[in-house]
Parts: sequence; structure tokens; C-alpha cells
Amino acid sequence: MKRRDILVLASAFVAAGAALGPSRALASDGIGKFSVLKEPKPAPKLEFLDAKEAKIGLENFRGKVVVMNLWATWCAPCREEMPSLDRLQARLGGPDMEVVAISVDRAGLAKSRAFLDDIGAKSLALYADPSMKISRLLGVPGLPVTIVFDREGQELGRLLGTAQWDGPGAVALIRAFMAKGQSDKSQPAKT
Repeated sequence: MKRRDILVLASAFVAAGAALGPSRALASDGIGKFSVLKEPKPAPKLEFLDAKEAKIGLENFRGKVVVMNLWATWCAPCREEMPSLDRLQARLGGPDMEVVAISVDRAGLAKSRAFLDDIGAKSLALYADPSMKISRLLGVPGLPVTIVFDREGQELGRLLGTAQWDGPGAVALIRAFMAKGQSDKSQPAKT
């Protein structure tokens, strides 16, 4: 995705918020704090555990827009935000988008699974990085943080803090990122 494409997406995001009423759509769901990068940035090699304790990485989601959320069981704002991520996955998740919520809790998978069960998450897969290495590699200063990656694994932007990820502004943003990737797929290769 080129800088021009990112700016078009950011404009679409702002327009979607304006159509819904800027103070309502962007402020109420917290997505107005989302920071779009001027240029997509390649992600470092990220490894984490899936529910079966197998090591996987961002490359396992190639071809999808990834909404990666880093959280912990002890993080009160994470508990508040997680249900909206679950609803976003239920609404938009599939072959073009995946919410990858990674627990960086040192207690590991069992405690993280109990947390997701406790909040009633039905659509989110369980992922964990008890080493917290991902937080360091991505330069995350606190939790929760949500980073959006394009279909090639490049960072498009991030939000530190909570948002209502199934709110109108957030859904418009994620759909814009998804649509951009779809238009690239449908265009013939240049020779």
C-alpha cells in the first residue's frame, strides 16, 4: 500500500465519521485516536502461541487485514475493550480480516483462556505471548494497544488505549482497509 493509498483510506475514514456525525462516530467509539502511518511499515518477525501452544506468526494471516490487539488479564481497560473486538471478529472476520488478540500475560494460555471465557468471547481465537517479546518488538508503551496490518503484513496504523471496535467509526476504518486490499487483488498485474 502506497502513501497515496493510506491518505485515501484516512480520508474515507474521516468522511465516514463525518457522515455519522463527527462528534458521535469518532469520539463515542474512541477510534478518533487511531494514528494512520504516512507510509506502511514492515512488521518485525512476530511469534506467539496459538491455543494448542504451537508457535505461529503474522505470516500465518497473509492475505488478510489483521487487527492485532495486545492485552493482559490484569488490564482493566482490556477487559472493557475485549467484547467489542469479539463483536468485530463476529461481524467482519473471515477470509479478508482477522482480529488477532494476543494476551501478553506472563501466566500463559490457561489464564488467558479463562479470561476470554469469563467475558463471553465466542468469536476470538486464543493467542498468547507470555514472553511479552511482541510488545518490545512493536514498541508498545502500554496496554491495550491495537495495530492494524495490511494483507502483506505491513503496519498501517495503531491506537494506544481502548476503542469500541464494533462502533461505526471503527467498522468504517476496517472496511476501508479491507476494500483497499480487495481492489488490489482484482487489478491485473502490471507488465
